[in-house]
Amino acid sequence: MRCRIQYYLIAIFSLAFVFSCDKKEDPIDHETDGYQQYGTPVANIPDNEELVMYEVNLRAFSSNGDLQGVQNRLDNIAELGVNIIWLMPIQTNGGPINSPYAISDYYMVDEEYGTLENLRTFIAEAHNRGMLVILDWVANHTDWDNTWMADSSWYSQDANGTIIHPPGTNWTDVADLNFDNENMANQMIDAMKYWVLEANADGYRCDAADYVPFEFWKRAIDSLRSIPNRELVLFAEGARNDHFEAGFDLNFDWSFYNRTVDIFANGTNASYLGNQHNITYGAVPEGKEKVRFTTNHDQCAWDGTAIDIYGGLDASLAAFAATLFYPGVPLIYTSQEIGWNIQIPFFTNSVLNWNYGTSTLEKYKKLMNAYTNNHEFKSGALNDYSSSDVICINREIVGNSAWCLINSKNTISSFSLPLELQNFSGTNLLDGSSFVVNGNTISLAPFETLVFK
Repeated sequence: MRCRIQYYLIAIFSLAFVFSCDKKEDPIDHETDGYQQYGTPVANIPDNEELVMYEVNLRAFSSNGDLQGVQNRLDNIAELGVNIIWLMPIQTNGGPINSPYAISDYYMVDEEYGTLENLRTFIAEAHNRGMLVILDWVANHTDWDNTWMADSSWYSQDANGTIIHPPGTNWTDVADLNFDNENMANQMIDAMKYWVLEANADGYRCDAADYVPFEFWKRAIDSLRSIPNRELVLFAEGARNDHFEAGFDLNFDWSFYNRTVDIFANGTNASYLGNQHNITYGAVPEGKEKVRFTTNHDQCAWDGTAIDIYGGLDASLAAFAATLFYPGVPLIYTSQEIGWNIQIPFFTNSVLNWNYGTSTLEKYKKLMNAYTNNHEFKSGALNDYSSSDVICINREIVGNSAWCLINSKNTISSFSLPLELQNFSGTNLLDGSSFVVNGNTISLAPFETLVFK
């Protein structure tokens, strides 16, 4: 979801700006038939359960805050086993608080980030490394200076005919779009096709998807999927189950995130995580997936870093391991992998030091290596043996079995092993060493994670 705007008082001035503006231009009229497919679309994209996602905050990623700065580190992202990059909004944005989610032109790359050619090159370079690229798409609202403002009927209005910001929010820096207006809806779908065809984008992460009507999403997704010779990944930022019915592949799992915070930061019973997983996936259609995370741009900007949220680096790593090895699509957010301990805004630039946290990066790499190189963790059936303190899960495919044990507490925890692990001998998947258990119990250090098979 977009930020819970802490600049609320500043944003109010956007209303004054728009009502003093006397734009009379017609909305831009683009024809999809005129677009050409740029580049070669990726064929045989990974199944949804195979996806490993990385969210890029462009403004923080490099000193220039642009696409080239991210492109320079694509190899580093790929080393984490990532196969799909989510770029935060790259379209021209505006407004008094500089939000990237206040789009002023749906058809232009903001000069802050580069050009269309830069985006094309970025996507091609990601494809060369086996990574898809999806763009953040803001369908619910626009900047008050968007060219679409030339036709007020494209926007929601109050009883006096005044365009309003999204109802039920304090997002006064943006204007709410009217999805009852067919011309607006058609233009939105056209713009979504534009980036798939003209930049070779692999799909979208759709912002504030819960605020947009099901009927629009169904039309838009059907239209996108009708593009010849294209496979796309479509990810809804929301929790409505009808997102899957509309055609989305993925949506967020806020319930799982909240439960990890309860367990790793507040000491709640660790077995509740498995219970939450079962409840959530009981409502997920086959072939669809939930995106699971320990932080993202909203959490990091407004609630704190993962280290803040979970009460320490070790706790954040343990929470990430639990999020990773349960079923779902794992998400890594810019700087998470180095344990960056400073909140990252996205209305302004706050540049990271990528030389920070090298030991933390190695821990993330080991976890990701164990996950990506052992297919059981992506596609295997789940068996859950967790206790009140220790998460113990097994992922199994046709007799091949991999295990993960995580101490969710900041104290030494003793765990009674299931029969399958008593007097067990195997391989430690984090370092390749032998893994041996003698007896029927095991002791785990505070927030320790074991991964083996």
